[in-house]
Amino acid sequence: MFRTSTSALVSLRISSRRLATHVSQSAPTTALGTRHDWSKKEIQDIYDSPLLDLIFRAAAVHRQYHDPKKIQLCTLMNIKTGGCSEDCSYCSQSSRYSTSTKASRLVEIEPVLEAARKAKANGSTRFCMGAAWRDLAGRKRGFEKILTMVSEVRGMGMEVCTTLGMLSPDQARQLKEAGLTAYNHNLDTSREFYPTVITTRSYDERLDTISAVRDAGISVCSGGILGLGESDADRVGLIYEVSSMPEHPESFPVNALVPIPGTPLENNEPIQYHTLLRTIATARVVLPSTIIRLAAGRQTLDEAKQAMCFMAGANAVFTGEQMLTTPCSPWDEDKTMMARWGLAGMRSFEQTNVARKEGSRLTASSEPVAESLSVSPAETQSAL
Repeated sequence: MFRTSTSALVSLRISSRRLATHVSQSAPTTALGTRHDWSKKEIQDIYDSPLLDLIFRAAAVHRQYHDPKKIQLCTLMNIKTGGCSEDCSYCSQSSRYSTSTKASRLVEIEPVLEAARKAKANGSTRFCMGAAWRDLAGRKRGFEKILTMVSEVRGMGMEVCTTLGMLSPDQARQLKEAGLTAYNHNLDTSREFYPTVITTRSYDERLDTISAVRDAGISVCSGGILGLGESDADRVGLIYEVSSMPEHPESFPVNALVPIPGTPLENNEPIQYHTLLRTIATARVVLPSTIIRLAAGRQTLDEAKQAMCFMAGANAVFTGEQMLTTPCSPWDEDKTMMARWGLAGMRSFEQTNVARKEGSRLTASSEPVAESLSVSPAETQSAL
């Protein structure tokens, strides 16, 4: 495996728009042994390989880079619902569609902190906050309130993530200074299929926000949604886009569309399970050090199907009372499932790349790190 120095990685972040989001085909792999020069054909060949062979390969890669018994438990809270000006055709929070989701103001600080405490008490070590905004323009007071939320949740020893729409470099810097661990900004699908799903924000605008987040030293959480009407080539195209970034995202969420009445995609057919599995396994092979997050739609999978996703390389889930506007598997149900399969929760900042970006803040901090979910040895099985 090739290795490269820190200075070489820094040199990739030059002002060129192309190099802000892609590494040239001749670039060496990073110090973690990840490749950034995958071709679409290579990824397509992986995706198209016999499914059991693909899962076996992904499981082997997963064990090289991760503890296969560890799953990151994350809890997501919607801190500002509805009223969004974007036209994302899957989202009930768009003001352009008539759905059951009603617009609300930004939640006050204390209810958010109480939700974070509850999540931590139930074993979650990452707390995510989502606001239905296009961007933060004209939201100075709201942003200040969110910065306080970030600082307070980080003070609990938890990883803290937000998704607030598009960010400027200065806004990303302020979030980093407040203690933000990660920022979620999904690409959703391939560059080619994207315009059929969203027209109010370009693909390059999404990449600009990801660049601002990465350059601020914040971990990137960026993945996609399956079931939008995309093809296999589009799923491959999504993985290609994130694999070509100067740094692979620390987290790659895989969402299965939950069709919501009133949205343009309300009648879409559910994504087939084998497609979900192929996407997870392909992402694991191509993005070996990244956390693969089994996100929206997980509650539709039975326990055996979820276990196969973990075998294929998924190693994070959302757990708790709700996602942003869709159902979520509850903590007790997830704890019971994990105990049966011999799985345990990750501690906060257990992922190497996330801990690296915390730097001196983590090593010098006296804050307690959120402990992982403990699993009784009597309940543990070696099924995986």
